[in-house]
Amino acid sequence: MTVPDPERVPPTPDAPEPEAADTAPQEDAVEPAGAEEAGTDGAALADGASTDDAGRDDAALADGAGTDGAGTDGAGTDGAAGTEGAAQVSEAEAELAAQREERARIERRKAEKDGPIDSGAKLSGTAADLLAAVRAVESGEKSGTAFYDRPAPRRPAPQPAAPQRTQRQPEAVPAPRAAAPETVAAVREVLTAGGAPEGLAPKVAALLGEGAAEALREDPWQLLAVPGVQPDHADGFARALIGPDAGPGDARRTDGLVAWLLERAALQGHTAMELSALRAALAERAVPEPEEAVQHAVAEGVVLVFQEEEPEEEAVEGEEAPEPVQDAGPPAPVLLGLDRYALAEESLADGLARLARTVTPADWDGPELARACGTHGLVLHTGGEAARAEPVALVRTARERGLRAAVAVHGENGRRRLGPDAAAVTVAGLLSGTAGPDRDEDGALALDLLAVLDAPQLDVETAAMLVEALPDGCRLLLSGDPGVLGPAGAGRVFGDVLAAKVCPQLASRTPDPGPLGELVSGIGAGELTQVDAPGKELVIVPVRDAGEAVHRTVQLVADSVPRAIGVPAEQTQVITVGHGGSAGTRALNAALKQRLNPGPGRFGGFDPGDRVAHSPAPGRTRTGTVVSADAEGLHLDCEGEKVLVPKDRVEPEVRHGWALTAHQAAGMRWPAVVAVLPGDAAQGLSRAWVYTAFGRAERHLSVVHGVDQALPRAVAEGLAPPRTTRLRPLLESLLAAPDEE
Repeated sequence: MTVPDPERVPPTPDAPEPEAADTAPQEDAVEPAGAEEAGTDGAALADGASTDDAGRDDAALADGAGTDGAGTDGAGTDGAAGTEGAAQVSEAEAELAAQREERARIERRKAEKDGPIDSGAKLSGTAADLLAAVRAVESGEKSGTAFYDRPAPRRPAPQPAAPQRTQRQPEAVPAPRAAAPETVAAVREVLTAGGAPEGLAPKVAALLGEGAAEALREDPWQLLAVPGVQPDHADGFARALIGPDAGPGDARRTDGLVAWLLERAALQGHTAMELSALRAALAERAVPEPEEAVQHAVAEGVVLVFQEEEPEEEAVEGEEAPEPVQDAGPPAPVLLGLDRYALAEESLADGLARLARTVTPADWDGPELARACGTHGLVLHTGGEAARAEPVALVRTARERGLRAAVAVHGENGRRRLGPDAAAVTVAGLLSGTAGPDRDEDGALALDLLAVLDAPQLDVETAAMLVEALPDGCRLLLSGDPGVLGPAGAGRVFGDVLAAKVCPQLASRTPDPGPLGELVSGIGAGELTQVDAPGKELVIVPVRDAGEAVHRTVQLVADSVPRAIGVPAEQTQVITVGHGGSAGTRALNAALKQRLNPGPGRFGGFDPGDRVAHSPAPGRTRTGTVVSADAEGLHLDCEGEKVLVPKDRVEPEVRHGWALTAHQAAGMRWPAVVAVLPGDAAQGLSRAWVYTAFGRAERHLSVVHGVDQALPRAVAEGLAPPRTTRLRPLLESLLAAPDEE
């Protein structure tokens, strides 16, 4: 069976932020169709009917109450609804928690608690097997190293204080270390024998290291570790190499599938997966004994097992022990996760607790936000775009007090919106040392207060690195809009800390102004309300099909919005539901390039003047314009920042950027936005998606509307599936809620 090149495998539609994608313009891109139709530039709001009448007075986006059937954002994991394993693991609750405490990081975090509970006699069946597997790993009888015999990714240790920085050069992300030529050649030979693309050889060699060829011969399913390779591809490769022995129950296959499923879940935002869901997903992929497969993966150190224990009520001296609670509800689910995300969540929880406990309270005069940050080491602040001014004012006041304070934002677009007076830095720049304060002698950032805006965009690994870099006693303010889509990476840091209620939470009373602010505020409350837009701040363009949606979108960006609203095409951003489909980002970008910047694509499909989206890492997208290209790579201008993308990284990291998904656009705003909702996008809608897409517009929003009643239904009923994470219970076990102190 031939393995297709994963660089050309389209991303799964349910991933919140697809990985590297095909950047070349699609040959079958939808051409603008139909005759030019007058009046689109000043078109009033329509009721969503598929008509061409564009001259109506302002009306509501919604034309009726939501009917049955809520939209979703497609972020669920395979088998996420499974519940079959709850009864089988209920007896193991205390045991799994006790074993979890024995790991070094948990033991340090819970050093003041009692030792592990004597256990094991009452367990049987799956619970006993899982417990035995965990003990085997922890006792050293089985290997506890990361999967594929490669070390798990670790966050870099804090660096010593950097020397005085000089003029910064254009940023170039360092390329991953290349494998030796002889290793690549040996891997290429194995791939060819198994019918896999030779182009995968450098990736496999870099991933598996020296001896990669032999490792791949012994375990062909290690190919699943390469991004884009699907189980069917790896199965075909394995059959070609080892013949009929490559059965569906092969332990090498099941271990590879377990790791692949958890990595896939991480792309969808989860840091862990319920045991029942993992077993169901393995069964869907023809694994004959899913329970045994999970046990083997645990024993081999492919995954870690977690079950958060409920806090026990301690007896007071001189009093009788409290009666056990008879109706304590269902036991906490057994979770399985990869060590990189487990360590990140535990490190983040430890770090947040450290900041909360080491601050020296001070009486800061001023508004409520200032008083809260003076007293507490960790504070949450919620609000929309207008509320961003409040943390900026707090930092400015802190600097006047002589404190070392900084504002960090999600990206360059966020810096632009705050203006130069805010002196904001990006989170990526702060962590890399290219912006912000230097490190002190202990390797920590020289800060007394850090205000992080756009905090909902923090994934768990980025947040863990950021908190680890803060010194004891530093105050951390996390600020953002909880209604937007979550981060593209794994975790939901802002939402978990909000839900844990372990620190002060202040909601801004500053609403976003104008018709767009009123519209987005209603969406956040679950209502698609009618708003007056006398200045054409809000326009809806009804369409019948995806072809017409593409045509109208190009017309709006290239002609109507610049002429009627005064916003040029380069300041207008198109936002659609996904990358694929007849009106996804690929089709829209191809049509927009043809109209706005036609060219042969001289450098990897790009020409000078092309709008692009650069994703140097999962979850980190920045928009820019191609300036030039040379032997070194592609030169971009990203919101005034000069960026060099090396030639060999252009294809996996850069795509055309006239059109983005809402997940890519989260944390950014533009003067004008065209939100595209073709008829086939109805299942991808949720309240958070609509809230995010519509909220990216500063002055004008055009809605290319072809989903009829799916839009008001999504706003009223379409809640995004929750992400499976562990941060909330970890925080709750470390920090008592304010009302419990």
